Amino acid sequence: MGKLSGITVVDLSQFLPGPMMTVMMADQGADVIKVEPAQGDPAREQAPFDTYGGDQHSVWFANLNRGKKSVALDLKAEEGKAALRELVARADVFVEGFRPGVMSRLGFDYDAVKSIKPDIVYCSISAFGQHGELAHHPAHDMAVQALAGFLAVNDGPDGAPVVPGAASADLASGLTALSAVLMALVGRDRSGEGAYIDCAMFDSILPWCAHTAGSAIAGGPSPQSSAQRSLGGAAFYQIYETQDGQHVALGGREIKFARNLLTALNRMDLLPQAEAPAGEQSELIAFLRTTFSSKTRDQWVDWFVDKDVAFSPVLNFREALDEPHIAERGLLVEADGGGKHIAPAIRFAGEIWAPGPIPKLNNGKGDEQ
Repeated sequence: MGKLSGITVVDLSQFLPGPMMTVMMADQGADVIKVEPAQGDPAREQAPFDTYGGDQHSVWFANLNRGKKSVALDLKAEEGKAALRELVARADVFVEGFRPGVMSRLGFDYDAVKSIKPDIVYCSISAFGQHGELAHHPAHDMAVQALAGFLAVNDGPDGAPVVPGAASADLASGLTALSAVLMALVGRDRSGEGAYIDCAMFDSILPWCAHTAGSAIAGGPSPQSSAQRSLGGAAFYQIYETQDGQHVALGGREIKFARNLLTALNRMDLLPQAEAPAGEQSELIAFLRTTFSSKTRDQWVDWFVDKDVAFSPVLNFREALDEPHIAERGLLVEADGGGKHIAPAIRFAGEIWAPGPIPKLNNGKGDEQ
């Protein structure tokens, strides 16, 4: 019995933000019914594939939709609408990720769904929200990051922005939507009233700049990465290339870490630079660049074993997933019948988590797995 056992979710979302939100609910025991078009969620066709329960599935789709039930409905046809109304009648949560206006045209906007289930918690996830001049502007994650200012500081040494490694706007909205839905469910238990949640990817990621964009938030200029303590201007929050073309990272600016490393390197004369404002540590950064280029990445890993410094090698995903820490924490789980899952970050003491099966695309009312 998971923490959300007894909660029924009707999920019309596809791709990443909504499915990420609802898989976290399914992982905790919620009954999630995934409503898909006849051709299915496009993520079903995203390579690479692996064998889960004897069937081939997209690894992306499997990890974002395990434990759900699936039903294919044509929401432009009366039969499909009738089937969705039946699902809504017994739902606690309704999730959709279409552009603003689509659900109204289909006849399943908040007011319509509320008329079927008065205490429904209805969550809309979109790029820019349900109102405002950008509401109908098409965008996936990177375009949202670009308009929110994040891409400008996701830059390389030449100052040009590069494609980000994480779909932060997508993921921020999934987490924000989950938090909002859970708050609304708690509120419903107290008041008996449901809620409507307008969750925008843009709104969700924007607060994530509070620690880096202070000058802009205060009405001043935008921060420059080369002079910002968390974006590349600090020697001890920095990436360095090693002799073999690999990289290592220093990830802690506390002066104790600087003292420990500079003592070991016999360069305590550079300690004042570690305390200088970001952007004024060029001599220290240059010294560390030269130093780290003198050994291979793995040699530095061995060298740092007895040093109390916030240091990490920069690993690729294959290396990261093969690290002992992953096994020790049980973070990569093989399901019965094969297929790997990233374990949920939310796991409760004393409870054993196992991934649910991958939903097959069914025609009907979603009663079959």
